[in-house]
Amino acid sequence: MIEPHVPAPPGSPPSWGSPARLPVRPGAGRFLVLAGAFVCAACGLVYELELVALASYLIGDSVTQASVVLSVMVFAMGIGSLAAKRLSCRAAAGFAAVEAALALVGGCSAMALYAVFAWTGDWGGLWANGPRVLLVTFSLIIGLLIGTEVPLLMELIQRIRRQDAGGAVADLFAADYVGALVGGLAFPFLLLPWLGQLTGALLTGTVNALVGGALVLGLFRRDLTRRARWLLVVANVTVIGVLAAAAVLVDDFERAARHAMYGDDVRVALRTGVQEVVLTGGTPGRPLNLFLDGRLRVGGVDEGRYHEALVHPAMDGPHARVLVLGGADGLAAREVLRHPGVRRVDVVALDAGVVRLARQDPALAALNAHAFDDPRVHLTTADAFQLLRGARAAYDVVVSDLPDPGITASTKLYSQEFYGLTRQVLTDGGRLVVHGGPVSARPHVFWTVETTIRAAGLRTVPYRVAGPDRTGLGPGAARAPQDWGFVLATAGGSVPRLRVDGPTAPRLGTLTQAGLEADARAAARMRVAGLRASTLVHPRY
Repeated sequence: MIEPHVPAPPGSPPSWGSPARLPVRPGAGRFLVLAGAFVCAACGLVYELELVALASYLIGDSVTQASVVLSVMVFAMGIGSLAAKRLSCRAAAGFAAVEAALALVGGCSAMALYAVFAWTGDWGGLWANGPRVLLVTFSLIIGLLIGTEVPLLMELIQRIRRQDAGGAVADLFAADYVGALVGGLAFPFLLLPWLGQLTGALLTGTVNALVGGALVLGLFRRDLTRRARWLLVVANVTVIGVLAAAAVLVDDFERAARHAMYGDDVRVALRTGVQEVVLTGGTPGRPLNLFLDGRLRVGGVDEGRYHEALVHPAMDGPHARVLVLGGADGLAAREVLRHPGVRRVDVVALDAGVVRLARQDPALAALNAHAFDDPRVHLTTADAFQLLRGARAAYDVVVSDLPDPGITASTKLYSQEFYGLTRQVLTDGGRLVVHGGPVSARPHVFWTVETTIRAAGLRTVPYRVAGPDRTGLGPGAARAPQDWGFVLATAGGSVPRLRVDGPTAPRLGTLTQAGLEADARAAARMRVAGLRASTLVHPRY
């Protein structure tokens, strides 16, 4: 039985042990608190996923980024739960302050991370400072604030109507978990495709501030002093104003960030369903560069050297039927089509948006010599792994022009199982060539690729060519590799030979037989021994 209490003087909060003086019935008030918990949980999970997604886009290796963000955030939530005990006597004011801070920090986190990435350069060697520290800092702060929510909401529910602790915890956690489900589904299916990373985070912060402020000011305003109510109003209006101003300026911010990252000649910037695609240059005097998720994929200054080294050594031999895995830009297909005797080229690309760009952008279409318009080229938009599982055709040559294995989404495409599937579609004596990433910068990764191909029963010869001349590449040049590493393999009984000067070979621009052999010897000197093959269940990149 709840004992009656003496009303507090006007303008001062009541004794905390007494029931809250609500403007609605207790049942309605309790429902509104649980609804607020639902919305706040949804917003909190969106902040988590936004940090994971943005870090994965900018840094790569989504498993590592998810592990760092989520582990730091869960740890911080525990600390926040302990810290909430100091706010329990002022749960309403504390909850309102926490939600205003969470809305500001979470809503602005994407812009801050993207800004630091754009204006400080590559993240590669900055684990101890710069953007990586900012990522951990945001994870820590957001986790601390989220961790204080549930204890404070528990106090608010008990202020409305005292009930057994188990029932109150069950109700609150149910609202919290269902809200997390809604936030987790809304992020990839609504916020990310419709609003993008930056605007989606800003909108989430706005909703967070509105709900937190409205819940306290609407239900528990009598628990606050007049000064506290005014401070709460000013804080929430300020937070919402900052988020709204950022949303208005977000397009200008993105343009400025892109110019900082890619230079002033950005011609195309779009997000497909797979990745962010940026084209720079492609005008007279400006070499064309293609960036995918911030990584230089095609450098117009030296792209010919990369694609010549990728394709032509594998074409020494029968090559009537060729399979290109990746190569959505059409440049590998261009090199394949230079060889006489090619009757069919099957290109399997994951991103239809890049394929459309390769067909329709005048500069990129000119660079790939309109390869996709050749009747011998047949395009398929699919996951390369899944396509090979059901493939029945036999190919003389398979060209694997895929993203680096260090990117988590590509790891399965550099596994022993994947190369086993590739071997099944090769003819007797057919050749496979794989781009394995830079040799000098990441020898462990490259030689793991070579080891994995051998584990699939293929005979290999590794080789490399020097990377692009960074002169003229602009701000994106920092993300260009120092060299490119390749592995040529065959299902036959002998080690494949490196040859680009056969009697029917086309005239090449920069790649020579002598240079190729010298680079292969240089690669062999960098071999890392004792590595094990990478598999689907035990990736080693």
